[in-house]
This record gives sequence, C-alpha cells and structure tokens, in this order.
Amino acid sequence: MILLDTHALVWLLEGLPALGKKARKIADQALAEDALAVSAISFWEIALLHQKERISLTQDVAAWRKQLLEMGLHEISVDGEIGIAATRLVNFHADPADRLITASAIFFGASLLTADKRILQWMGNVQCIDASR
Repeated sequence: MILLDTHALVWLLEGLPALGKKARKIADQALAEDALAVSAISFWEIALLHQKERISLTQDVAAWRKQLLEMGLHEISVDGEIGIAATRLVNFHADPADRLITASAIFFGASLLTADKRILQWMGNVQCIDASR
C-alpha cells in the first residue's frame, strides 16, 4: 500500500511538476492495483488550506473527496489506535497531522509518499518514498 502525504495528494491530482516522475509512476501503479490510500486527516488539512485560500480547488472539498474515493483512493480513518501511536513517534516533529499520517503508514505497513524533509530524514520505522523524485 502507498499512503500519500497531503501535499503528494494535491500534487498528484493537480498534475503539478513538484511530484517527481518516479513518484507519479508509483502512485499511478498503486491506484491501478487498488493500493493507493490517504489519511482522513489529509482531507481536513486540504479543507483548511482551501478555506484559507492557500490552495484552490475547482469544486467543493466534500465533492472533491467523494470523487477521489469513487476513483479508487482509499481513505484511512484516524482512530484511537492511530492517535495513540502518533504520540509515540520518538524524536518526531510536533506537527499533529504529520504525526497522524506517519503513524498510519507504520500501523498499516504502508510506504509513505512524501517530500517532507523532516519525515524523510526521521530515523523511525516508516518506509518513505521521496515524492519529489
């Protein structure tokens, strides 16, 4: 399973060049294999960014989410186990969304597609794929 970090989801769906060719190929392959996922917290982050006009979507966030799920993207819920696991990430930075996304990847044994240098350089037990490559 490939778990998209929030920015990787936006880059993928908007066709932005920030998502590297290798990363795009990996994400496309995972979608074709019914193995592409996103944390529910990413939709919260995107809704906030849209509300603050830091990103622009062509449609309502709820409709956008529904369309993505209908395309085959899997949504991973944030539950108590993930929440607790997120507090136990040793030497990880404080951003709560990054903690929840990373804990989800670890919990589900997924590879995390991210360009976040703080996550890529973290010495924890998450397998990462650099989304910029």
